[in-house]
Amino acid sequence: MAAQGEYQRLEDFEEDSPPGEEELLVHVTEGLQGDGGFSLPGGCSPNIYHFHQKNGFACMMLSDIFELVQFLFVVTFTTFLLCCVDYDVLFANRPLNHSHASAPAPDRSKVTLPDAVLPAPQCARRIRASGWIIFLLVMAAAFWLYRLVKVLCSLLSYWEIRTFYIKALNIPSEGLCNYSWQEVQARLISLQRRQQMCVHKRELTELDIYHRILRFKNYTVAMVNKSLLPVRFHLPLLGPIVFLTQGLKYNLELLLFWGPGSLFQNKWTLRPQCKRAGARRELARRL
Repeated sequence: MAAQGEYQRLEDFEEDSPPGEEELLVHVTEGLQGDGGFSLPGGCSPNIYHFHQKNGFACMMLSDIFELVQFLFVVTFTTFLLCCVDYDVLFANRPLNHSHASAPAPDRSKVTLPDAVLPAPQCARRIRASGWIIFLLVMAAAFWLYRLVKVLCSLLSYWEIRTFYIKALNIPSEGLCNYSWQEVQARLISLQRRQQMCVHKRELTELDIYHRILRFKNYTVAMVNKSLLPVRFHLPLLGPIVFLTQGLKYNLELLLFWGPGSLFQNKWTLRPQCKRAGARRELARRL
């Protein structure tokens, strides 16, 4: 990671990659249908690292599925609490018992949860009567469908990485937890020497791999150290503070790294116009 300290301005270069890595090609090991997340030029995609850190295909698949289920539960339970609970009855502000409508008024001290739950038809009417609830449910459904499509695409990617681990690195899925990342990295380097996955780079080093895995993080740390990102504020009485929530971090990453208008055209290469010194002022204005 980039360290806290002074930065010196370097001469402008047209190429973003180190010498010798400008036109790197990806060669797929014989017998594989894809590179399994081992995306060169010049390094290793974060996917293969995350696959190891998250304990393989089954764990990653279940994690994504449980996230979808969790989102459904949160939306359903929130809607139920907003529209299907009579809080006057729940807190004994009104002596009404939905479960025993014909019975005498219940004792205020003995209100039960079923007494406060509205009947299903009444609950549905309250949902239909609220335009905001319907709008939020539609937005939640659209987001869930988007996440579902993304999860399905991710599962295909996970399967390719699993195949790469098994066929290229000779690491079985059930034994992945027994291999450290250093061992996986050593096998990647050894595989490069034997198979030449990276056509124009004969030797793959640990630095190449970490450069690809940590590239965006290193950019972020450098921009924070240079005070280019708005994360430091001076508040009256409290003095200087650092404020970087997950939401703000997500928006900064979307803006700079992987959004439709980001500075990168893929996971490792800057857009050509970003490398030209004469275009920087115009690019900064657009950004």
